[in-house]
Amino acid sequence: MGIRNYLIEGVSCTGKTTVCKELQRRGYHAINGDRELAYQGDSETGEPTDGGTHEHHIWHVDKVKALVANYDEAVTFFCGGSRNFSKFIDLFDGVFVLEVDLNTLNRRLDQRPENEWGGKKTERELILQLHQTKEDIPKNGMVIDATAPIEHVVDEIVRHSAENMIQPD
Repeated sequence: MGIRNYLIEGVSCTGKTTVCKELQRRGYHAINGDRELAYQGDSETGEPTDGGTHEHHIWHVDKVKALVANYDEAVTFFCGGSRNFSKFIDLFDGVFVLEVDLNTLNRRLDQRPENEWGGKKTERELILQLHQTKEDIPKNGMVIDATAPIEHVVDEIVRHSAENMIQPD
């Protein structure tokens, strides 16, 4: 949906949803991928699955492609985690990876209700493992310190995305 499109990724509890809401509050076009694009499916084939596990949390590739191809907005931010990001990451003009330290992650996990992802002990253990290994996030993204106040986190994302804007002749 944007002339320029950016992916905002990171492990659970790094602030992707909060960043999305703040971008929207500021008037930017931001898509909450976890709510608008996600479903449970096989990360290789895209076929829907019955399992509600982390490795099956993927985005509809065709929907991502269609949104990126629409130039109604100057910039669009796609916020959220997807286990099949390798299927569409090359469509983005840039990738931001939200990162927090272990203490911040644990504090945020402690605040999660049990009915949200990360609220259960087994989910929490997986999130802590992924935080340590970084195995489930894009490797080529610009790391953003998401321990800062949300206003500063979003300021940094907006500043870096503006620096990458193509200037008219």
